[in-house]
Amino acid sequence: MVRIPLTSLERERGRRLGQLLRDARGEESMVEIAARAGLSAETVRKIETGRAPTPSFFTIAALAGALGISLDSINELLTPQSRSA
Repeated sequence: MVRIPLTSLERERGRRLGQLLRDARGEESMVEIAARAGLSAETVRKIETGRAPTPSFFTIAALAGALGISLDSINELLTPQSRSA
C-alpha cells in the first residue's frame, strides 16, 4: 500500500502534538506514561518527536487519559485559529 505524503499542515500539527504531550508529561518518565496509556514507550517517543505525526484517535485518547488532559484541550491547541478578514 502506498502512503500519501503528509502535508506541511499535518506535519506541523504533529510537531505541536508532540510538544503538547512532552509539556504535559513534565518530569514524569515516558515509560510510565506509556504503561498507563497501554502503549509502548517507542510509540510515545515517536509521537513526541514528530516521527509519528498522525497517531490514531485511540492512541491520542489513551495518552490524554494517562496525562490527565482532555481531548477538547488537545483539539483547541492543534486546530488552527481562523483569521479575521
